[in-house]
Amino acid sequence: MGDIGSLEVELGISLKVNESGSFSIARPFWPEEELANEWYGVISACGDWLEVVESDWVNAYEQVVAKYPLDFRFGTIPHSLIWELFPDSYRLDKSLGKEKTDAFIQLLEAGKLGEFNKPLIPKMTANTYFDYCQIAYLAVSDDQKVDKALSGRELYECYADGRHEGLLDINPNSESEFADWLDGKHPLKTGGGHPWEIKRGGNTTHIDLRVQRPSGYQQDSFLIELFGHSSSRLVETIKMFLAIYEASLPISIAYPIKIRKRLLGQDNIGIIPNYNSLHRANQHFLEEDDVFDVMYFEDIKVHEKKVVPFIRWEALPMLKP
Repeated sequence: MGDIGSLEVELGISLKVNESGSFSIARPFWPEEELANEWYGVISACGDWLEVVESDWVNAYEQVVAKYPLDFRFGTIPHSLIWELFPDSYRLDKSLGKEKTDAFIQLLEAGKLGEFNKPLIPKMTANTYFDYCQIAYLAVSDDQKVDKALSGRELYECYADGRHEGLLDINPNSESEFADWLDGKHPLKTGGGHPWEIKRGGNTTHIDLRVQRPSGYQQDSFLIELFGHSSSRLVETIKMFLAIYEASLPISIAYPIKIRKRLLGQDNIGIIPNYNSLHRANQHFLEEDDVFDVMYFEDIKVHEKKVVPFIRWEALPMLKP
C-alpha cells in the first residue's frame, strides 16, 4: 500500500483528509462510500484487528512482536560492530589520528580531566578569552585555512557567530569589566546572542568555548570549557582542547567520558524507523543509551543475519484493551 495520508475525524461533524505532503482539507462528514478506496481496506483491517485484541490481547501482542517490520522499530546496536562490518564507515578515532586519540584517552585515564575535577581560572579578561580562541583556531588551521598572522580577537571576529553580546565592546584588559559583563551587570551586556560560539554552525553543529562561573556559590573564579559534540565537529573540538591543554592553560571539555567511548567504539548507533528523519534523531534515545549517531535498519540490512542478534530493540507498546 502506498502513502495514503491520514484522516482526522470529529464524530458527526467533519472529516479531515490529510493527503501526503499537503495541508488538511476540511470536508463535511460524508457517508462511508465517499472515502477513498484505499481507506476501505485500512479501516476494515483496523476493525478486524481490534476484535482480535479484545478476544486475546496476549496472543495479539505476540503476533505484533513476531511480525512487526524491523524497518519501523527503534533500537540500538554497538558501534564497534558497525566498524567491523562496514570498514569504510566513518571512524572518529581514525579521523582524529592515533597520536591525538591516545593523548586524549591517556589524559582521561590519568584523572587529568573529568566531569568533577575541572580546572578553575582565578582571573579573566576579554583578551585572555581571545588568547584561548587563537590557540583553538590555530589548532585546526591544517584543516581550514586560518591566517596565522591574525590575533585571537581578529580570528574571533572572522569565525565566531557574530552575536557577541558586547564582548567585543568592553575594555579588553579589564578583569572587573569582564566579570561584570559575564554576570550581566555591565551596561554593554546585551542579550539574545551567542558569544561563545567560536565556530559557526547549526543548533547542534557549532563549537562553543564557554566561560562561566563554576557554580552559584563560586563567584570568584571562572571555568572555561569546549563543547562541540556533533560527529562533524568533534574532531575539531578535541584538537582545540589538546592544543589549549598543551599550552598549560586551564581548560575543560564537556562529557569527556562519552568522548572516550566514541573514540573506542564503545558507544551505540541508534536505529530509527525509516519514516523518521535522521535530523536530531539521536535525541529520541536515553542518555544512558550512549547514542550519538543514527541510521536506518535498511542501511545495515546487507548483514541482517549478523547484526539482528546484537540489536537491542525498544519494546513495542502493549496492546491491551
